[in-house]
Amino acid sequence: MAEQVLRTLMRTTDVIVAGFFSPAAVAAVGLADVYARLPLWVGLGVGDGAIALSSQDTGSGAHANRNQAVSTALALGTLVGLPFVLFGLLFSYGAIELLGAEREVVRIGGLYLAVVLLSAPAYHVLLIASRSIQGTGDTRTPMYVNGAANVLNIAGTISFAFGLGPVPELSVLGIAVATAVSDSLAALALVAVVASPRGELSLVRPADLTIARQLVRISAPRVAEGVTELIAEFPFNAVLLAFGTEVNAAYHIGRRMEQQLASPLSRGYGTAASILAGQSLGRGEPERAYFDGWAAAALAVLTVGGLGLVLVAGAEWFVLAFTRDPTTLDYAVGFARAYGVAAFLIALYVVIAGSLRGGSETLSPFLAKLTGTALFLLGTAYVFGIRLEYGVVAAYVAIVADFAWRNVVVGSVYYRRNWLDRGAEMMHDRGSVGDED
Repeated sequence: MAEQVLRTLMRTTDVIVAGFFSPAAVAAVGLADVYARLPLWVGLGVGDGAIALSSQDTGSGAHANRNQAVSTALALGTLVGLPFVLFGLLFSYGAIELLGAEREVVRIGGLYLAVVLLSAPAYHVLLIASRSIQGTGDTRTPMYVNGAANVLNIAGTISFAFGLGPVPELSVLGIAVATAVSDSLAALALVAVVASPRGELSLVRPADLTIARQLVRISAPRVAEGVTELIAEFPFNAVLLAFGTEVNAAYHIGRRMEQQLASPLSRGYGTAASILAGQSLGRGEPERAYFDGWAAAALAVLTVGGLGLVLVAGAEWFVLAFTRDPTTLDYAVGFARAYGVAAFLIALYVVIAGSLRGGSETLSPFLAKLTGTALFLLGTAYVFGIRLEYGVVAAYVAIVADFAWRNVVVGSVYYRRNWLDRGAEMMHDRGSVGDED
């Protein structure tokens, strides 16, 4: 959770700093983030495969298989990061323009996106190495490394954006430069941790096709979640842009508030749930894995739900940290309150999905996001917001409805317990049951 607080604080700082320049700068960073989140989802996808196999093989004592899985995941993450570099260099401006943004937003956002995507391979390595180490039960080392990198990122964002000290004033470009540099340094540090003989893990030459296939099988639906989110952002941002640039900027501010205040806890619980489920399955204790998932979900709902109420009550005060533009401010308060109401639903979904992923079940969270996004987020926003002319309030309702539906899908799958058998079967197939090497 501490690691996630610092990571989201870094992203929040990006939006706050952009707000000092103009609403167009806020919209540019937000729209560029639509594409920049795709490397995030790819890294998380492969990382979820790594944490599932790492935690399960830690529980069963199959250390050789664990090292194979981690090394394969790191190699895969590096390779799939290269196309993002090319995309950023060749298509970044056209990508922002495709979302229907005005010329100034395209100019700022295109440059920002190109620089951020240069570090996509490093960002993949950062995410995969972090989750591989976490799978062994060590959540502190990634926190130290990523925490230091995020502090460096925040300092770099402020310095490069405003030209403090000896560095030049780069405006929004400075935000992107700070992100790329800090992510690259963190990736190098975490690879050094994995390769260190003093740690739990070791780097080996990837050579086990069964492990590689399982890694892809677990990771692919998680990556598909990211693709779903990216595709959904096109029409959803288009709907918001139809109401004006200020509304789009307000949406990104409102979502950022939830991501800063409540999401770190949700993600922390979700990661812990993955580790607990995977290690319990590795030890041959499926009932313990099942119980721990519900317990983590209950704790998340209580704590994150409380923070959501804080966000609802203090929305106006929180939003003032991002913008003083009156129009943007009013709409941002609405989005912040919508996310505050949805906070406990988001936490419940993240934790249940995390437990499922710890058991190697990633298909149902993908289907939950796909159907929730298509039917409720986009459907409600478009039909009620534009066709029936309810306006921006339809977008507020759509956000809550989306996550309510997702919980229906993953909750039903979790309750039936078939995911526990799947995890055990995959461990048997790769020879991790009863392994002590």
